[in-house]
Amino acid sequence: MSLDVVENAKVSRFHRKLIAACSGGPLLDGYLLSVIGVALPGLSGELELTDGTAAAIGVVALVGMFLGGLVVGPLTDLFGRRAMYTIDLAVLLVSSVACVFVAEAWQLLVLRFVIGFAIGADYPIATSLLAEWCPREQRGRALGLVIVAWYLGAMLAYCAGYLIEALAGPGGWRWTLGSAALLSAIVLALRHGTPESPRWLVGKGRVEEARKLLEQVLDARVSDADLAGVSDDVKRGSVMALFRGVYLRRTMFVTIFYTCQVIPMWAILIFGPQLLSAFGFDSPSLSLFGSALISALFLLGCLPALRVLESAGRRKAIIWSFALMVVPLVVLGVWVQAPVWVVIGCFCLYAFFAGAPGILEWLYPNELFPTAIRASAVGMAVALSRIGAAAGTYLVPVSLDHLGVAPTMFIGAAITVAGLVACVAWAEETKGRSLEESSASGVTGTGTPDVRKVRSTLP
Repeated sequence: MSLDVVENAKVSRFHRKLIAACSGGPLLDGYLLSVIGVALPGLSGELELTDGTAAAIGVVALVGMFLGGLVVGPLTDLFGRRAMYTIDLAVLLVSSVACVFVAEAWQLLVLRFVIGFAIGADYPIATSLLAEWCPREQRGRALGLVIVAWYLGAMLAYCAGYLIEALAGPGGWRWTLGSAALLSAIVLALRHGTPESPRWLVGKGRVEEARKLLEQVLDARVSDADLAGVSDDVKRGSVMALFRGVYLRRTMFVTIFYTCQVIPMWAILIFGPQLLSAFGFDSPSLSLFGSALISALFLLGCLPALRVLESAGRRKAIIWSFALMVVPLVVLGVWVQAPVWVVIGCFCLYAFFAGAPGILEWLYPNELFPTAIRASAVGMAVALSRIGAAAGTYLVPVSLDHLGVAPTMFIGAAITVAGLVACVAWAEETKGRSLEESSASGVTGTGTPDVRKVRSTLP
């Protein structure tokens, strides 16, 4: 039984504020992970960093994200979404301010790790809370704005970073890194007063609190039978439930497709100029322009995907997207001497087709797992995908140097094909279903509910 008062609610001012507040975390993620690239040249000289230390500072946030998602996801399922919702933002604010005052490289390494941990923690907290409050017809769009916010944050980081360093001069990298504190404060203010998830309260047996909360927030009355039905569907769970029965398959699915999406994406976003130079782009300005255009297409590709996910459905959208993402990578591998417009066009097509999988990185884990283990599932997907992101960050320049651009493109295509195979085999259709129905679905592809099958996998 679903919580119809939430699933069928009209979008209100409360929902819009919640979407903005929950998207603030990914906005900061995109900003903080990108702004280090702007600051590294200046801080490397002032702190006299070796190449190895500079690389470690660039990637240590990914290690923090791995642990943040892995550790805080289960804590969010145990202690609640609201309890963790503002702590991580406060950590980001304090850590960003502290970056202004670092005197040695190890201090910055520690702070970047803490920042990554807080970012990794925010995804399971914010996306679970958003999914559990959103009406079913708006859930895809709401969680789609999460990835849109990430790309906006990344673009804002480059614009703000270059402006700050141009105005501040020597030592401007400190203010560039510290600028994230302002964004953190804004998001922290937006999150003030956010209520707990009623589904989580019911799952913990706090039915009367959930009833009062629904009356207060949505101005709706619910019966004991409504809440008891939800309680029956949401049993007390543990992290180990992710590795049993139907949830093992779903954990494998979200982890594999997420990783296969994020490795080529990070390679293109981070090493765009190097990749274009490998294709013979001798002009630095042309490489930078091409990289900026490709980054913009990652963002623009999300916009039509928001509609496609609700019209064609999740399964068709992700399968076709992965299939289309393979094509430009194969073309680039085969046609290394392609004209400029073909090379940039292929990268732009890849970025555009990546829109739907980018949204489903956050939508699928929240729809395929019940409230008792939802945040744990999101945290696990974030954690394991960061391994792929870190590997791609290190191995792309190695591959370009030792194998060449054509094999590098074919490797990217092969990784994308692996994601396609996982989607064809395991992607489920969750469009138009309540969270209880989609998380209870036991059949790949059709998504036909089988509540008994799922209940048997929970402790």
